[in-house]
Amino acid sequence: MNKKLWQFWIDRGGTFTDIVALSPKGKLFTHKILSDNSVIEGIREILPAGEKIGAVKMGTTVATNALLERKGERTALLITKGFGDALRIAYQNRPDIFALNIVLPELLYEQVIEVDERYSAKSEELKAVSLIDVRNQLQNIQDQGIDSIAIVFMHAYRYPKHEQQVATLARELGFSQVSVSHEVSPLIKLISRGDTTVVDAYLSPILRRYVDSVANELGDAKLLFMQSS
Repeated sequence: MNKKLWQFWIDRGGTFTDIVALSPKGKLFTHKILSDNSVIEGIREILPAGEKIGAVKMGTTVATNALLERKGERTALLITKGFGDALRIAYQNRPDIFALNIVLPELLYEQVIEVDERYSAKSEELKAVSLIDVRNQLQNIQDQGIDSIAIVFMHAYRYPKHEQQVATLARELGFSQVSVSHEVSPLIKLISRGDTTVVDAYLSPILRRYVDSVANELGDAKLLFMQSS
């Protein structure tokens, strides 16, 4: 830590953002602003004119809020043919086992593409991917303004070739977010792997845009974000 430059620690919550700053002389400052305001605005209210920032370390609920408020990126799910409803059915968990009116949570993806592909559990390629068909399907959802996709194929945690082929095609077509299950969450269980991949596709663009906006305002200052891991 460069003690000749200002250091900032920031916790951006859903309503308020708390800022702690350490001056080059070792003096601590605290500040609170509404989270609707820019973090940079809060920093500027502390930082004296002409002085520089060494590092900004942040924790943020931007992604969590987007998930709770269902304000993530428009997302499509690509999944093995025959499993289009798998993530909706999931494990059929029922918090109230005697409830007659079961209210299911809103899905994070708005389109499903069932891709005619399949590997066996023992690595045999039962059905190769038709990239021509997938290209047409991807272009169709792209025409609808969907720019983020989650790819979840059976047994891809161990045999990822088909996911890799489709992901490469999607990136060539210009999708800005391509989340692939064998990279995001290489788990044997389709539902757990699929849910995590969809969340990644839904939230990553939101968080990336926020990080980029803060980084662009800070210039050369070092920007670090707290991770839940």
